[in-house]
Amino acid sequence: MAGEIPDLHAETRTGTGKGAARQARREGKVPGIVFGGDTDPLPINIPFNALLKRLRAGRFKSTLFNLKVDGQDDVRVICRDVQRDVVKDLPTHVDFMRLRRTSRINLFIHVDFLNQETCPGLKKGGVLTVVRPEVELNVLAGDIPEKLEIDLSETEIGDVLHISDVTLPEGAKVTIDRDFVIANVSAPSGLRSADDEDEGEGEEAAEAAEE
Repeated sequence: MAGEIPDLHAETRTGTGKGAARQARREGKVPGIVFGGDTDPLPINIPFNALLKRLRAGRFKSTLFNLKVDGQDDVRVICRDVQRDVVKDLPTHVDFMRLRRTSRINLFIHVDFLNQETCPGLKKGGVLTVVRPEVELNVLAGDIPEKLEIDLSETEIGDVLHISDVTLPEGAKVTIDRDFVIANVSAPSGLRSADDEDEGEGEEAAEAAEE
């Protein structure tokens, strides 16, 4: 059930120290280092624009990447630090850690809502409100779920769906220690307004009867 792990392309950085890092930046690249595992640290350069695009997409530090470096075996990595320019807030250096397939990692997993077309609550005009389109899970690097699934085939208006309603993949654990809300099916706005008016009229009638 493992989802597709995005590729991150880099090249080996020749030379180390501030001089080599400055040279990389002049060439439109961001210097970095890959460490961990049973292999020596590997100095790398990443194209600036490609890295900036990844950073702006969000969740960079909680995304598992397949690092591709010419002349090296592909390796799964996760970002451990991004250093930025204090004035421009642009990346100047990035650290990655190698992961084994048995390593555990926190990742945000997409939630997919099944059988919306047959959901009783939605067929009656209810509205699906998604509170958490993604859920952070602690998973094995070698067995990352592509998505979480919630079946709406028996969900009615007013039902609230919690994380306890989700069957987690084997080996996956939720990082938040409470039964938080994933989504709910609420009444359509017109029906809610009518209900509110009925409640208001009922209260006025009761007050008039008391007087």
